[in-house]
Amino acid sequence: MNLLPKLNGSIIPEIRRSLSDMPLKNAASFRLVRREWSVRLKNFPGTSVISLAKQLVPLGTWERIFAYEIIVNHNDALGALTTKAVTLLGRGINSWGEVDCFACYISGPAWRQGNISDKLIQSWAQTTDRWWKRAALVSTVPLNNRARGGEGDAVRTLKICRMLLSDRDDMIVKALSWALRELSKREPLSVSLFLEKHDKQLAPRVKREVTNKLKTGLKNPRRV
Repeated sequence: MNLLPKLNGSIIPEIRRSLSDMPLKNAASFRLVRREWSVRLKNFPGTSVISLAKQLVPLGTWERIFAYEIIVNHNDALGALTTKAVTLLGRGINSWGEVDCFACYISGPAWRQGNISDKLIQSWAQTTDRWWKRAALVSTVPLNNRARGGEGDAVRTLKICRMLLSDRDDMIVKALSWALRELSKREPLSVSLFLEKHDKQLAPRVKREVTNKLKTGLKNPRRV
């Protein structure tokens, strides 16, 4: 007999009520609600949490971010991500915040742990959609960010960066800078050589911010 708890249909309206009843529509209030729900969902199977998240994603921005956060804070769910699940969880991303949460909480960790392939991330970098291109770059952050479990991966990071180094869309330029700055904490020499090799192709902002990070540890150090 299956003794694992099951999620029923009433839980989505209940989650949405919790989000709509937040006293303040800000990150602090949101995080309190999400943490309460993470406790409630702790003993549910990872596949059930992913299924719940996929139903929440199309319902609104708060619901989408909630969906991503309950997965990244549920070890079984994070480990159960598949290519199909990641693709469905990313459907409709169309803003800076949504993309970065998706890439940092879902696609980046799934890529790092081998649940999705390099080929999938590369396919995002080759699209004409600015948000999926940004998602490809930001997905490299969890490969290199120690706080997010990254151990450093210059090969995969720089491959995605090379694919988008000539793109001048502001969202892509900023993401490229972020990806390189994050890698520079682990592989400064690899990043320095990348800047030198692609100097003529990189946007001035990328060169300035990444060089500052390499030299001072800060993206934009204050002038004395």
